[in-house]
Amino acid sequence: MSRLRGVAGRDPRAGFKPDGRDCCTSVPQGLLKAARKSGQLNLSGRNLSEVPQCVWRINVDLPEEANQNLSFSATERWWEQTDLTKLIISNNKLQSLTDDLRLLPALTVLDIHDNQLTSLPSAIGELENLQKLNVSHNKLKTLPEEIANLRNLKGLYLQHNELTCISEGFEQLSNLEDLELHVGENQIEMLRAEHLKHLNSILVLDLRDNKLKSVPDEITLLQSLERLDLSNNDISSISIINLIFCSLPYSLGNLHLKFLALEGNPLRTIRREIINKGTQEVLKYLRSKIKDDGPSQSDSVTETAMTLPSESKVNIHAIVTLKILDYSDKQTPLIPDEVFDAVKSNIITSVNFSKNLLCEIPKRIIELKEMVSDVNLSFNKLSFISLELCMLQKLTFLDLRNNVLNSLPEEMESLIRLQVINLSFNRFKILPEVLYRILSLETVLISNNQIGSVDAQKMKTMENLTTLDLQNNDLLHIPPELGNCVHLRTLLLDGNPFRVPRAAILMKGTAAILEYLRDRIPT
Repeated sequence: MSRLRGVAGRDPRAGFKPDGRDCCTSVPQGLLKAARKSGQLNLSGRNLSEVPQCVWRINVDLPEEANQNLSFSATERWWEQTDLTKLIISNNKLQSLTDDLRLLPALTVLDIHDNQLTSLPSAIGELENLQKLNVSHNKLKTLPEEIANLRNLKGLYLQHNELTCISEGFEQLSNLEDLELHVGENQIEMLRAEHLKHLNSILVLDLRDNKLKSVPDEITLLQSLERLDLSNNDISSISIINLIFCSLPYSLGNLHLKFLALEGNPLRTIRREIINKGTQEVLKYLRSKIKDDGPSQSDSVTETAMTLPSESKVNIHAIVTLKILDYSDKQTPLIPDEVFDAVKSNIITSVNFSKNLLCEIPKRIIELKEMVSDVNLSFNKLSFISLELCMLQKLTFLDLRNNVLNSLPEEMESLIRLQVINLSFNRFKILPEVLYRILSLETVLISNNQIGSVDAQKMKTMENLTTLDLQNNDLLHIPPELGNCVHLRTLLLDGNPFRVPRAAILMKGTAAILEYLRDRIPT
């Protein structure tokens, strides 16, 4: 015990006093003791007006039992405590949080909904492991710019606050995936295109009960979006482009939405009976207006869109403003030359040719090799990858899902900046060998193929790889050596015919899977 006290005395954060002080009367010691074992603490509905210091310092200060002359069983060794990873302090009367929040760096979940917070401390940006943040039902008027530092954030809940805009830097939260992004019931008047650019994996966007007067055309970049709630805003008209103030773009009809809510807007250009028929009828109406109201109707339209022989449009606004070359969802087997001609001297960082009938990658994509970083070729009929793609030296994101690929060229090894590749829903039977040699890769998504094996030894060399999705393949055996890939934070194996690890292990998450595999490595 004396040795441990000495350690605490040298820790400037510990604040341990030998008088056994305990200023934390509002939180039972039993709860704190249990939290040190489980890593989870629930203080919901305790009428707290502030967070007790002993909560912030739960992993810093020595616990009360350290002062007592007790013997400890193996299950009561407080010095083997677990870092707090989940903190719930919802349904209280908190008006502020202190910068002591930084003393819980291991937090992955922070739930502080239904309080009276008017602001968040800048220290929240130091919670680099945070994956879910719920600050709904508070009185927030702004968000700290440091929230952009939460690069691992996957779930963000902001509804029912007093926000007037989406904060700068929001677009840097590139890991916002598979979430329910709720910013409803605020005071937001404008949704800017730059907020949407990096949210291409978002499933739900809730903007109800705000003061939006328009929605940018760039909302069609959210190709994974399933639910969009725009009810009870100030959207009054629909236009083919966003030059008319107070507008909803017809191009919204190109999204594959399962739910679209427009009720409660002063819309004048879409009949109420159409809205009442439901989402699919509204989308059908919007798509029909794209065809009916071509860009030749006014000079203002011809300035921002050009008509091609296929009667499809090149979004010049996206090229100039967002640096995106978008020719998606045209169901065309070829990309017209006019599309590449429209780039002219503009800088292009993203290319979206998804949802077409391409059997090969356009050769003219090589013209963008010095600038493009994101390429989306999903939902086509590609059976091979051309060498032109392998010459895009700045490529960091590549989406090839839903094609008919069964191999990748060795020349892809030259893509030394590639971080994310999506190969799901293709015809791969093995993990392509070239992927093991692209050491910059951080995310490999290759679910719903026919993969029968992976090389764990080669994968161990991929030290930047944090996410590997192998769901719904033909894996009969998971090599125990895969457990040595400790850099993996997300390993998805569901839907394969192997017998071990069992489903119960898979449900515990990546860390448990890797530990299970490591324990079975032959010695």
